Amino acid sequence: MEDKLRIRDMEAADVEASSVIEREAFSMPWSAADFLEMVEADYASYYVAELNGEIVGCCGIRRLADEGEITNVAVKAGYRKRGIAFSMMRYMLENAEKNGIGDCTLEVRVSNYPAIKLYEKLGFKGEGVRPKFYERPVEDALIMWKR
Repeated sequence: MEDKLRIRDMEAADVEASSVIEREAFSMPWSAADFLEMVEADYASYYVAELNGEIVGCCGIRRLADEGEITNVAVKAGYRKRGIAFSMMRYMLENAEKNGIGDCTLEVRVSNYPAIKLYEKLGFKGEGVRPKFYERPVEDALIMWKR
């Protein structure tokens, strides 16, 4: 059976699975309640990636004026390095553009080279550093923009 990746809007029923993926991926993960708040917010667009019916990734963007702030990009352990994050990001950015969002920004740990490489592939460029932005462990954040 061929794997079938589907990217769709996150629904309330998806927030628990999304929070599990976040816990696997990040030291300071969002909770199911955090995701639910964004699903219900009219200024945010959150998505899940399903592979053969299983949620294997999530991502989200918040609209601030006419700019987008990408807040989450996570793929379930065991499904990474398959292009899922790239597909989710491309889908999210295409929808943002259709909805009038121009420039997009995000923060990433300066040591997260795979993510930085992914974002660069999508047209993001590093434009600054937020010292000690992350905790557990304390680390600087690279601020990236796609303009």
